[in-house]
Amino acid sequence: MSGRESAVAHGDLTGTSTADSFASPRVAQSILTILFALDLGLRFAGDPAIGRWPQVGAGMVAVITLATFVTRWEKLPAAAPTVVAVADIAALGLTRLDAQGGASGILLVLPAIYLGRYHGRRGVAVTVVAGVLLQAVPGLLYFANDGPNLSRTLLTLSVAVVVSLAMASAVHRLEYQRRVSAAIVDSVDVGLVLIDEHAVYQSMNRRHLDFIELAYPSGHRGLAGQLGLVFGADGTTLVVREDMPTFRAAQGEEFDDQRIWVGDDEMTRRALSVSARVVWDENDEFAGAALAYKDVTDFMRALQVKDQFVASVSHELRTPLTSIHGYSLLLLDQEDLPVQTRAHLSVISRNTERLQRLVDDLLHTAQVDEDGLHVERSDTDIAQVVRDAVHAAEPAALTHGVSLSVDAPAALVVRVDPQRIAQVVDNLVSNAVKYTPAGGDIAVRVGMDGTRVEISVSDTGVGIDAADRDRLFTRFFRARHASEREIQGVGLGLNITRSIVEGHGGRIEVESEPGRGSTFRVRLPVVAGARHTDEG
Repeated sequence: MSGRESAVAHGDLTGTSTADSFASPRVAQSILTILFALDLGLRFAGDPAIGRWPQVGAGMVAVITLATFVTRWEKLPAAAPTVVAVADIAALGLTRLDAQGGASGILLVLPAIYLGRYHGRRGVAVTVVAGVLLQAVPGLLYFANDGPNLSRTLLTLSVAVVVSLAMASAVHRLEYQRRVSAAIVDSVDVGLVLIDEHAVYQSMNRRHLDFIELAYPSGHRGLAGQLGLVFGADGTTLVVREDMPTFRAAQGEEFDDQRIWVGDDEMTRRALSVSARVVWDENDEFAGAALAYKDVTDFMRALQVKDQFVASVSHELRTPLTSIHGYSLLLLDQEDLPVQTRAHLSVISRNTERLQRLVDDLLHTAQVDEDGLHVERSDTDIAQVVRDAVHAAEPAALTHGVSLSVDAPAALVVRVDPQRIAQVVDNLVSNAVKYTPAGGDIAVRVGMDGTRVEISVSDTGVGIDAADRDRLFTRFFRARHASEREIQGVGLGLNITRSIVEGHGGRIEVESEPGRGSTFRVRLPVVAGARHTDEG
């Protein structure tokens, strides 16, 4: 079965593939037969003498019931069950033709409901015609046209017709709403899927059908977790069953922005961002899941182009910048340089260092996006790493007129990547220096906090607005006061810092209040037993 055939078989998103038991002539007829037998049993329990017409009616009901079970309804037209409903009305009409009377006439409501529910206004018309010809007229001819009989006959027929009409009207309204909803869902540019508690596809919209045909050109079985041409975010690694979005959702997992590629043709394949939400029943038990597939192909390809461009330009810039910086330092080592020339060379060296840091940051972000962050752990005295970083920042702090202090134990050995952690401390201390006005204080502390190593950098600087804190670690984001104070930077430092911290399995937090300063806390898990030595 092709992807398109599969989708049609499962129906549109607003429909349901759950079988409607009462639509089966066998089920509907069985209900009527049981109630009919109950009526006959109660009517003639004391007097087994049954009149001729009730016997004929009972025989008809038995024959009709048998016929519903031997007939292959799936091979007949959709209107075929109407014959059963009309025959039931005739049988009920005959059963009423008895001097003892009975309640079988009220059973006319059952075929009336069936006709109104599954055949709409045409079913109502059939109810009226069949009710008049097969029940009302025979009753009026058999009995005298007295008031009680006339009332019983017409009232029963009227109730059946009203119920059939009400059912047909309700179904018509629901069907109209379903069609409107289906049109709306099919118009959105997002693939939508519903699966049930058994991980079976219930329905999908047309947009998702396009994705299905790319991922499963040989057809889809309608089961969650089916493998196909589905690749990970890198576009090359096939997704295993346990990582398939539908399989994860079928296990009760909720998630956002799982990125996959579908299809293997570079010209037609699409990148998708998948989100899933669980559906719970009235007992808070898993009843299925809904998934949304958003096409992010243009975005992903733009990211690839951007990353390739950044990496290429950064690599091309690194070599000439290294040469410029190296030769400027060689010139500055000469003692016979004129003062003005030395000043100019110092400007060249300082700005070259700034460009080198920018290039390093760009290369770092490109590496993280392409290959992930590589962490090379070793036994490291993190206290000494912090002291070295603070010592390296002292000239800048002195230039800005801020006080810089460090509180660290004599030794604190943990397994971390020393170069990466040094980069974290450098970034945090450098930011504190840049955003703290002259006369301010910066305090750097490192120590154990339970089972974690904590590094904190506190300052009495300008602080961070609450509106900016949520975006503080976003790549290329710069807080409003950074632009207002013309502080240099491109907004990569904190993003890089967070990626390094998270690469170590830790987390970074910030507390800040505008005008009163900020505190950044880095908490790292202790991979192996830390060796902690206090001073003194």
